Amino acid sequence: MDPYNQFKIECESEISTLCQDNTLNQLTHNWINAAQLLKYSYHFEWQSRPIIQYPQDIIAMQELIWQIKPDLIIETGIAHGGSLVFSASMLAMLDLEDAIMTNTTLNPKESKRKVLGIDIDIRDHNRTAIEAHPMASRIQMLEGSSISSEMVAKVHSIAANYSRILVCLDSNHTHDHVLAELQAYAPLTSVGSYCVVFDTVIEDMPAEAFPDRPWGPGNNPKTAVHEYLKTHPELVIDKSIQNKLLITVAPDGYLKRIQ
Repeated sequence: MDPYNQFKIECESEISTLCQDNTLNQLTHNWINAAQLLKYSYHFEWQSRPIIQYPQDIIAMQELIWQIKPDLIIETGIAHGGSLVFSASMLAMLDLEDAIMTNTTLNPKESKRKVLGIDIDIRDHNRTAIEAHPMASRIQMLEGSSISSEMVAKVHSIAANYSRILVCLDSNHTHDHVLAELQAYAPLTSVGSYCVVFDTVIEDMPAEAFPDRPWGPGNNPKTAVHEYLKTHPELVIDKSIQNKLLITVAPDGYLKRIQ
């Protein structure tokens, strides 16, 4: 057997053991609750922009992007722009791969691949920093509510020009808002690609962790995911991702489109 495939088989066996270890899973749960109180996810950057994600989920997204090779990544929620820059840098690597494989010259400004970011409030200092970033030519930002009919129509119009689409939802974390985003954007996910819903971990955290937020246990992205999936069998939860990450803000949030 090919050494790489043999390695993958060994990893799958080890992951199966990891995710069934009750002691390890309880330790992970306790650690996430404690770390989140200290804003652990706020302390990382991607190419000098705060990304506000767990490193484990960043690695998982890298794996998905390299596997799917999307030509459009749609992201709701921009904040400081680190996630947009991350996605754009991954698309740049895909373009480089294409150039090497076809023996052609790479011109970033001619690339069709794009990251489309949506936020209800793009602060001036963040917009300025993102637009000045070396990855800026691959990024398009839209300001407004991600669930307004005008914004949904605009995004669908843009998406019509692309064939392999990855969707990431990470804005307002209330049940109703995330459910509306799923209804609006999950159908744009290409078959074999993913709609990733971040911060589903809120459901598994204590209510007191969100004293000044409109979301919490019973009202969050995970409850929206489970509600949406009741009537959308074309999407399934890919538990293999959370099983190997263990530490993730998106348990039950990695949704793969299978049909």
